[in-house]
Amino acid sequence: MANQDSSHALEVAYQGEIGAYSEGAAVEALGDAITPMPCESFDAVFEALADGRADRAVLPIENSLAGSIHRNYDLMLRHDFHIVGEHIFRVHHNLMALPGQSIDEIDEVLSHPQALSQCEHYLRDLGVETHATYDTAGSAKRVRREKLARTAAIASRRAADAYDLEILAAGIEDDPENYTRFLILAREPQTPAEGTNAKTSIVFSLKDQPSVLFKALSVFALRDIDLTKLESRPLRGRRFRYLFYLDFVGSVEEERAQNALRHLEEIAPMLRVLGSYGRHIVQSA
Repeated sequence: MANQDSSHALEVAYQGEIGAYSEGAAVEALGDAITPMPCESFDAVFEALADGRADRAVLPIENSLAGSIHRNYDLMLRHDFHIVGEHIFRVHHNLMALPGQSIDEIDEVLSHPQALSQCEHYLRDLGVETHATYDTAGSAKRVRREKLARTAAIASRRAADAYDLEILAAGIEDDPENYTRFLILAREPQTPAEGTNAKTSIVFSLKDQPSVLFKALSVFALRDIDLTKLESRPLRGRRFRYLFYLDFVGSVEEERAQNALRHLEEIAPMLRVLGSYGRHIVQSA
């Protein structure tokens, strides 16, 4: 989806080790020619984009089973970056171990807490102990680095390839509707033209007044603008006051979107457009 100079591979920052699901999402969204840049934390991803080491950042913003990643909402507000794309990534969990291990020999399974919870029924039936770690791919890396016998990791197929582990069972997630929505961030905006299949993300605050949220949402309803997500986050320094993150269908290049945002500005003390970008549609299986 990105236009890149053939002489320069996009440096793409993401959180996690080599083989992380975020790396897989980055490759799916931006192509095999990118240079992945693994980072220890979400904060480090934003820092890499801020200081120019990365051209793009790919960050999870919500999972269809676990919900929103609130840390990344907060970091987007702290930094002046622009959302230039989204990618919806199908999460396939795999049980992997050192070559030569059989699934009957496994006593312990390592992975990120969300991955363990998303495979809870499978792991219970398997009758193993589980131990939470900081990262799915990091669990695979640990099994290889420490040569852990009778121990498996839950991670992606990319992680199995990266750390030379054998997949003992594939697709072990309890719910097949396991998708993560990723946002692609850049230092400069790339606004889609009017008439394209676009989405816009904004953040705004509201005064403490009766029906004020209804009035804010009405600016979109009056213009038949489809809202796809509304998320509230605490407003720092203001007890029990909130910021609202909202996604709507359409580009800021469209006249009705511009009119809606001007209308919203009349009642919102703070309004910021986080980005307009191409909408990723995943067809139902």
